[in-house]
Amino acid sequence: MLFHSMQTITWFTLLVLILFVLICFFQNPWHAVVGLAGELLRSRRFMWTFLLMLGVLLLNGYELALENKLSYSADFTPWIFRLEGHFVQQVQNLTHAPWLTGITSFFYLIVFQSLILASLFIYAGEKKTVFLHATCCAVILNYLIAIPFYLLFPVNEVWSYPVSGVSFYMLEAFPEFETVYRPLSGINNCFPSLHTSISVTMAILAVRSGNRRWGFFASISAVIIVFSIFYLGIHWLTDMLAGLLLAGVSSTIGINWAQRWKSNYNPRFNISA
Repeated sequence: MLFHSMQTITWFTLLVLILFVLICFFQNPWHAVVGLAGELLRSRRFMWTFLLMLGVLLLNGYELALENKLSYSADFTPWIFRLEGHFVQQVQNLTHAPWLTGITSFFYLIVFQSLILASLFIYAGEKKTVFLHATCCAVILNYLIAIPFYLLFPVNEVWSYPVSGVSFYMLEAFPEFETVYRPLSGINNCFPSLHTSISVTMAILAVRSGNRRWGFFASISAVIIVFSIFYLGIHWLTDMLAGLLLAGVSSTIGINWAQRWKSNYNPRFNISA
């Protein structure tokens, strides 16, 4: 499978989102759309949390601009390489195949963002407000915790460090990746791996939500995404381990915050508060 533009990725993301909702939401999919819109209109707190999540996602782009303006030029990539050696190269040597490149690229580029969107619609449709709010909170935490590391602990992608012996297989599926997608993701924004942390966060929330089908699909997707970061030559093992830790912290805090919010919630202030 070849990707040629962000428009292609957008359409595939929409398709996967629809499939996730159709498969894992056991009612009319339109109820999921109405449920999310209704929660945004009914709850001012959720509206602001949702907007904050969108703002943090946009902040990631500004982080790249800020990074370019800083005179800070540290590079911790050699330290990471001395720590773990040729692990990623060994994964690539054992698994590389053209068909696998297409699958891993699809999950890395498309399924990853579809997990977040599908979570919002599924929980809204099921009226599981705790998990709806927890999803937004957990995404916010993932980015807010990761961004300082990107600024102060820069680690380059594995393929860009020649000594690693790793190939960048993403280019086999997305030849224009460096010019089209790279502006969204800095080459030295590796530690921790947000692809690991957010996909695993979505899987943890899906399993804990009680929707077994969504828990299954989110978990399988997270496993493939974590594998893809090695197979495609992007992240180090250390990045992945830090991402797992971040996922555990973010999902736990997200659920605890959402439960506390619900227990303190007073319907009288549903719109005005």
